[in-house]
Amino acid sequence: MAGRPGGRSRDAGRARSIGGRTDGDGARRRSGAGQLGGDQVEGRRAVLELLSAGRRPVRRLWLAEGLDPSPQLDEIEALAARRKVRVETVGRARLEASARTDAPQGVLALARAIEPIPLDDLCARSRGEPFLLVVAGVTDPRNLGALLRSAECAGVTGVVLARHRAAHLSPTVAKVAAGAIEHLDFAVVGGLPAALGVLADQGVWTVGLAGEVDRSLYQLDVGSGPVALVVGGEEKGLAPLVRRRCADVAAVPQHGSIASLNVGAAGAVACFEVARQRAAAAG
Repeated sequence: MAGRPGGRSRDAGRARSIGGRTDGDGARRRSGAGQLGGDQVEGRRAVLELLSAGRRPVRRLWLAEGLDPSPQLDEIEALAARRKVRVETVGRARLEASARTDAPQGVLALARAIEPIPLDDLCARSRGEPFLLVVAGVTDPRNLGALLRSAECAGVTGVVLARHRAAHLSPTVAKVAAGAIEHLDFAVVGGLPAALGVLADQGVWTVGLAGEVDRSLYQLDVGSGPVALVVGGEEKGLAPLVRRRCADVAAVPQHGSIASLNVGAAGAVACFEVARQRAAAAG
């Protein structure tokens, strides 16, 4: 094993929500660099994690009328009572008209938007060795949501997102991520190549994923030390400058006929390879 070197969604189509005017990826408009989103959360698992994590205030919680009883709904109501969040029962039509996902499951919450942190702090906040995910150009909110869910489950400690031309934490991302956004720290950067330079200065080994290269991710020692996986966009993968700034570039090996993995699937496999190697090194 090698060692270390030195589609259009409903989010885009809505102009307003119960929380106010939104931008193209579903985040409320606000000044400054904090346009990350996460203020409207829909779906039972995502809202349950929002309440359970308790990292940010919840301003409003809607449940649709006539929902069948379920343990998950009971837990949502119990957590809301514990957090002193008022639960409002509203008509299904009203809730669905305010929703920005296709299936809110009768549950919708408004919360304080997730605030990004400085890039330098992602490493400082990590428990143990930093394990980061750098998302370089993913624009489909479902892909980003799937990436974040897999990343959190694999033990990623922080996520780096581009400020422009990239999906942020829209309601669709929050729902597909199934609550993962409540347990991850995020940095939003204006330039990903410069951000990779900052991570290198902090001793983080950056590994880009590119399906066309010969080197296998499984040949790299990603089980020790600070590491950041870098995933590119759906159509073109890693941009040339981002790729050049990565300390290493590797592929997830494939054995079938299809040319490449979906970015969410490739990112999930890569995250769990890091997790597997870390567990083996620790055990």
